Amino acid sequence: MSTPAKPQTTPTPAPAPAAKKTVKTNESAREPYFLFDKENYMLMAGGVALIFIGFMLMSGGKSANPHEFHYDEIYSFRRITLAPIVILLGFVVEVFAIMKKPKDAQAN
Repeated sequence: MSTPAKPQTTPTPAPAPAAKKTVKTNESAREPYFLFDKENYMLMAGGVALIFIGFMLMSGGKSANPHEFHYDEIYSFRRITLAPIVILLGFVVEVFAIMKKPKDAQAN
């Protein structure tokens, strides 16, 4: 009776150590990298200002006598139409400011 032969396995060689990569750095690489540039931050500030102005336009309408209701003050064009449009424009400016690539990144 013969026993089945075991397959011969050869030992796998150990992987060679990885060679260290040398990276050349110049002086500009040591400067801090900012995700946005000055123009982006200015647009963001403008968007926040528009949102704030929109909420200020929406405020008010308090009556001196709490038992009186002034329909024209509460449901005026400024509070119902103008203020939400200004707020939405502020959010559009914010999205644009975030999505706009800085000039340094556009050159690459």
